[in-house]
Amino acid sequence: MRVPRIYHPFAENSEQPQLQQGQALDLSDEAANHVGRVLRMSAGQPLELFTGDGYDYAAVITDASKKKVSIKVQGVRKNSRESALKIHLGQGISRGDRMDFVLQKSVELGVASITPLFTERCGVKLNGERLQKKQQQWQKIVISACEQSGRSVIPTVHTPVPLTTWLAELTPALRLTLDPYAQKPLRQQTLSNEHLQLLIGPEGGLTDHEVSAAAAADFQPVQLGPRVLRTETAALTALSVVQYQFGDLADTSIQE
Repeated sequence: MRVPRIYHPFAENSEQPQLQQGQALDLSDEAANHVGRVLRMSAGQPLELFTGDGYDYAAVITDASKKKVSIKVQGVRKNSRESALKIHLGQGISRGDRMDFVLQKSVELGVASITPLFTERCGVKLNGERLQKKQQQWQKIVISACEQSGRSVIPTVHTPVPLTTWLAELTPALRLTLDPYAQKPLRQQTLSNEHLQLLIGPEGGLTDHEVSAAAAADFQPVQLGPRVLRTETAALTALSVVQYQFGDLADTSIQE
C-alpha cells in the first residue's frame, strides 16, 4: 500500500533538513485534519512528510485524533525528483477551472515558479481580498500536486501582475512564447544555462501589442506544430517538450 505524503509547513526556508531523525512533533492543523479526518489514519501507521526543503521524512504516527496528530520522524532522505531545469511559467489567467488545471499539471511537469498574468484579453477580474484568496487557493493546488507527484520543493505562485510588469521584472534566461506561425520550431532552440521563462497567453491569445512587448523583452516565438492550441493545452505541451529537450523527461533512470 502506498504511504501517504503529507505537507507540513515551516516558516523558515532552509537548504538543510528541517526535521531530524527521532524528532517528535504535532502536525499542522490542516495536515492533522487530512490525516485524522479524511484518511482516518491511526497510531502505528507510516506516512511521509515534506516541508518544502527538498527532503522527504519517513515518519510513524504516535497518536491520532480528528483534531490532533502526533508523529515521530524515522528517516531523512534527499528528494531527487526536482528537475535541473528552472522553468518560470508566465500564464495568462483563464476562467473557470482551467487555471487550476494548468497549475496542477505544470507542477507535475517540473515547473519551478508560476506567475499568473493579467492580459488584455483576460476575462477574469481579481483585486483586493479576492485576489489574495485566489493566490492562496492556487498555492494550495500546487502543494497538493507536489504531494501527488512526489516533489518536495514547492513551486511559488507569485502574486498576479499585468503582463507588462512581469516582462519588466524578469531576470536573464532563455525566453520562449508560442506562436503557430513562427518560423523556428522549439527543437531548434539552444539553452545556455538552466533558466528558462515560458510565456503562455490566455483564452483568445495575446494581442498584437502584447506580442510586440514580449518580442521587445527578448521572448522568442516558437511553434509546436501547425495547430492552434487552447491555453491549457499550450502550457502543458510546451512544458513537456521543454522538459524532454532540455530537462529530465527523457531520463530513463529510476528515481529512488
